[in-house]
Amino acid sequence: MDEAQEADASAPFSTPSTGVLRVRPLPDRPGWRAVGEINLITRPAWEKTLRQLTVIDEKVCHLELSAVTFVDVGGASVLAAAAQGLPAGRRIMLHQPPAALGRLLDMFWPDLPAIEVVTR
Repeated sequence: MDEAQEADASAPFSTPSTGVLRVRPLPDRPGWRAVGEINLITRPAWEKTLRQLTVIDEKVCHLELSAVTFVDVGGASVLAAAAQGLPAGRRIMLHQPPAALGRLLDMFWPDLPAIEVVTR
């Protein structure tokens, strides 16, 4: 493994150069800010984040996604499954997600009340 890969592998929630996802808690509200790509390679970090989100005892959890550059169908599916598993009355607010994520949710999960998309 070269030095660049070693540094990348030691960073929180990172993967080799084919995909990086960094997730940090939001300082002002319950939830996380994600930066990077959500794909097959970064899916374990995304799944871990969503598992943490489902156990927070808050009515609304926030995902700040303005710095996410790509979400594949698998990443959208994991998000939808997490939302479907929330107790009644709880929801996930997606702040500025990539346009493709909104389209995927509309196409495959059009009646999912536990997800709210905020574009601005």
